[in-house]
Amino acid sequence: MINGFLPIDKASGWTSHDVVAKVRGIVDQKKVGHAGTLDPSATGLLVLGLGKATRLLRFIQAYPKEYVARVVFGVTTDTLDGDGAILCREPMSFDEAELRGVVGRFVGVIAQVPPMVSAVRVGGRRLYEFAREGKEIERAARIVEVYGIDVLDFAPGPYPEATLRVRCGSGTYIRTLGADLGQALGDGAHIGSLRRTHVGWMDADRDGMTIEQVVKAAPNHGVISMADGLKDLPAVHVDDKTSVAVRHGMQFPVGTFGADAPAEADVRVLDSGGDLLAVYRSQGRLWSPEVVVA
Repeated sequence: MINGFLPIDKASGWTSHDVVAKVRGIVDQKKVGHAGTLDPSATGLLVLGLGKATRLLRFIQAYPKEYVARVVFGVTTDTLDGDGAILCREPMSFDEAELRGVVGRFVGVIAQVPPMVSAVRVGGRRLYEFAREGKEIERAARIVEVYGIDVLDFAPGPYPEATLRVRCGSGTYIRTLGADLGQALGDGAHIGSLRRTHVGWMDADRDGMTIEQVVKAAPNHGVISMADGLKDLPAVHVDDKTSVAVRHGMQFPVGTFGADAPAEADVRVLDSGGDLLAVYRSQGRLWSPEVVVA
């Protein structure tokens, strides 16, 4: 069985499930999952976990992310992106300076209402299930964090378009951000195109692989080791004796991993050869295992 992470540069038209199913066939193993769904029309990084790494996907999903989005103003759709039916078309008049003045309002800790086409559960069902039935369900706003928004390009006109680079925390809905920007500028908007460019240290252009490249990269298919995939987490190296205890999921006093190990944070625990044994977290006076993979 292959264990590790595979950063896929997803093509438009593929669902995240399509990618997982295709890779399962390529590597001939069922244990494949993904961290963070990408909409079918979106492109960019979809990080897969294979084998034991499926248990580590929640750490990847928590990584900061970066997107490049093209926002179309004055046109609203029922899905908040270009795939939906147009609900309203109303010309808007604003310039780039006004746009730059507004985007700053959405940087920091903000509240977002999940879109109806999201996978958020309400009453045991996912919102997109209600949306398919033509139902609009009341949903609570969620707190997310946006680290920065850069205006990369602006095209004026009756239906202005802007290309934005958004750096954000886990759980941020870019399509909701686009719609909220439209409202802040006086009307509506939708996301015309979206690309996820970064997930933590992984860069779509540098590290992302197409499905064709995965096929050609046999036998390991370009899979990144579990230790390297989680390299945004601090690392601690342990000796052979401690490695045995880690493999058994034992707790350790806080000082065991050295004075430089961060408090109240996840760390990669690596053996003498640099292989990942586990992810531990300090809780009070003890280091406790989050996931043991060795």
